Amino acid sequence: MSIEQTDAESAAVAKNPEGRVSLAQIEAAIASRYDVNGWDAAGVGVAAPGLDGLRFGFLYNPLAILSMCILVMKNGFVVVGKSAPADPKNFNAALGRKFAYEDAIRQLWPLMAFSLKDRTLGGED
Repeated sequence: MSIEQTDAESAAVAKNPEGRVSLAQIEAAIASRYDVNGWDAAGVGVAAPGLDGLRFGFLYNPLAILSMCILVMKNGFVVVGKSAPADPKNFNAALGRKFAYEDAIRQLWPLMAFSLKDRTLGGED
């Protein structure tokens, strides 16, 4: 299920729309987004010795199929979403970016819910 579907289903049953965190609120709190693959993030370059996959017992570079989405929030908080297929034959860069972004958003949801709850209760114990 996509995060859009989850958000739509949650909105459909919400009795108090102001008492929920929406996907739009989360996306509005994002200052910047960086999509990178593990190989580039590690900065090892194409000819890096020992990272050809054979060292790890694989026939591919495991970093090359790792997708990451770094979200920097407007308040400076950083969340890193990640995605990698179990089988390198299933790697798709566009889907990897999508799944990594969704992973980052799913991490933000409870954090923003906590913030909303804290604000609505006025920080009470």
